[in-house]
Amino acid sequence: MQLYYATRDGQSRRIAERIAGRLAERGIRASPQDLALASPVPQKLAEARLATVVAAVRYGRHLPEAEQFLAVYQTLRAPPPLVFLSVNLTARKPGKDTAEGNVYLRRSIARRRLAPALALAIAGRLDYARYGWLDRQLIRFIMMLTGGPTDFKTSIEYTTWNVVDGVALRIAELYRRADPSRS
Repeated sequence: MQLYYATRDGQSRRIAERIAGRLAERGIRASPQDLALASPVPQKLAEARLATVVAAVRYGRHLPEAEQFLAVYQTLRAPPPLVFLSVNLTARKPGKDTAEGNVYLRRSIARRRLAPALALAIAGRLDYARYGWLDRQLIRFIMMLTGGPTDFKTSIEYTTWNVVDGVALRIAELYRRADPSRS
């Protein structure tokens, strides 16, 4: 099982680690790999039974390393089933956690012409104190436009961890149904 993540503030890493822990409880080994440190080797990715990417969104786009992962995935002749999890603050709102309801996830899937086995958006964390000056200003502006909190003292965990646990169960089911000869 291949499990990758792209993060700036650590939330996607935390989500990937939580998923890995839940998979381990079901006897499925998945070591989260930071896409900022290394891109996947196409051959290794092609041989995977299931590939999962947990990708943060920053300023309306998935992080460049996640986009690079998807570009490599897209070139595979016989790619493994894909689980695409988009981590963004838009997903904090009802109905914005699906591929249809989340603009970032929907656009990314359409742009790459992907057919993920599972695609969901997971709400991230808003923590103004962790951002640099420019990021703080830009994120505050986005929050103002979308009706979110704008006070620089705000720190809110929007990630619903029992939802992440449920996603891990769905990933475990997909892994068990995937072709065992691939791994």
